Amino acid sequence: MDVHLPHGLPTVCYDLEAKQNERGNMSTEQSHEHHGNRLYYIVWFALLILTIVEVFLAYQSVGLVLMLAILIGLSVGKTGLIVAYFMHLRYERLSLTLTLIPALVFCILMMFVFFPDSLRILELQ
Repeated sequence: MDVHLPHGLPTVCYDLEAKQNERGNMSTEQSHEHHGNRLYYIVWFALLILTIVEVFLAYQSVGLVLMLAILIGLSVGKTGLIVAYFMHLRYERLSLTLTLIPALVFCILMMFVFFPDSLRILELQ
């Protein structure tokens, strides 16, 4: 099907990547800095150290509240490293990161809402 447009209408560019490059914008793959494997090995080593600390802490005689607080803190740190480097969120726009934070907060709050319901199992026994 051939559609003829009037002379006064501007032409439409279907090649969006070429249009962005004309304006000086780079595609997301080109805008990421390439650090090689060294950065990933450093992050992996940090995750390994944090995991070793968590396992070591599990065998220590520490108060339950203190141990859980430390384990949650270490887990949040590990999660941040994984999301930032292995899921490449560190190289994304700030708006994407700020979009994900409220979703994370919502999920955590929903866990607190539904957690008391899980205590019913203690009443059944």
